[in-house]
Amino acid sequence: MTCPPINETRYSYLKVSKWERKQKYFLALNLRKCVDLLPRLLGSLVETINFLGPEQVAVSIVEGNSDDGTLEVLELLKKEFQRMGVLYYLRSTPLNPSDGNRIEKLAMLRAMALAPVTGVYTPDTDPDSPDFPAPSTVAQLPLAEEATVLFLNDVAACAEDMLELLHQRALQSADMACAMDWTHPGPDPLFYDVWVSRALNGDLFFDIPADTTSWDNASNLFWNEPVARSRLAAGKPFQVFACWNGAVAFTAEPLVKNEVGFRSAKEGECFQGEPQLFCKDMWYKGYGKIMVVPSVNLEYTDPLGRQVKKEKGYVGELIVDEDVEKNGTSLMVPWQIEPPSEVKCMPTFDRQNWLPWNESLPLR
Repeated sequence: MTCPPINETRYSYLKVSKWERKQKYFLALNLRKCVDLLPRLLGSLVETINFLGPEQVAVSIVEGNSDDGTLEVLELLKKEFQRMGVLYYLRSTPLNPSDGNRIEKLAMLRAMALAPVTGVYTPDTDPDSPDFPAPSTVAQLPLAEEATVLFLNDVAACAEDMLELLHQRALQSADMACAMDWTHPGPDPLFYDVWVSRALNGDLFFDIPADTTSWDNASNLFWNEPVARSRLAAGKPFQVFACWNGAVAFTAEPLVKNEVGFRSAKEGECFQGEPQLFCKDMWYKGYGKIMVVPSVNLEYTDPLGRQVKKEKGYVGELIVDEDVEKNGTSLMVPWQIEPPSEVKCMPTFDRQNWLPWNESLPLR
């Protein structure tokens, strides 16, 4: 996948003064068996870091169970990042989400990547083990005020994708900004992260009938949420209850304060993905300005990344008329302060029901 040059005019304000002694951007990644993707992903990562200012960026990568050379490539980055002046954390773990409690282990892997932000050490021990140790602490990285975490999955992304998420979070005063990720089971792209994502009305991004579990409605996004539907059609960011979608930029504040972190569902709580629980806890702590940025479109391999850019467009192509109102839709997100009263619980596609959005959380 080829990427365009960075739009200096649009993103230059994101650069950090060389006199700032604390990191303003914390880039976190969980990577596993993705060596073929690394040239594109890491190339864009390094380009983004160089643009923002290497001394003001910290990078934390957690690698697990790779036998394809992924770890070896990430280890080779140490010298390059050291030369650039980038603070680099690399951890390899044997923790395997495909064996046992998948969501709890995925939450642990995300927590590992964020350890320098939270100061909480997550062990490699299987959470089901009777020898699972008590939580311990590590040195907490002193971040700059208004610091942002940019968390990336193993996606094919350009530097402009990463910078656009940072830009929109700053422009919209958002607590969290997600991309749109896609899959290609057939000739047309379908929205991918439907199990995790929830619209502002608490429903799925597209309807999946529980009796058939069919994705036949996947192209009919936000069929029952008119604000998101109209803003998506206009190419404008829109508020949601929960998202992740392959790449996300969010405020570091609640993690620094240890108010929010990644976890699995509590006993009796709806079984759901760790990113959805993260968003739920963000709302609970007052960080409900969560949005999707539809100009950032991602896939999970380099060839499919090239394809989705051809189908959906690059960021630079999609923002040309962003200031023009379309169907009465302006660029700025009309934030809703209160979450939906209920959110759809969907442990599996064939099991769906509605529950209070704050189910299992203490009453305030």
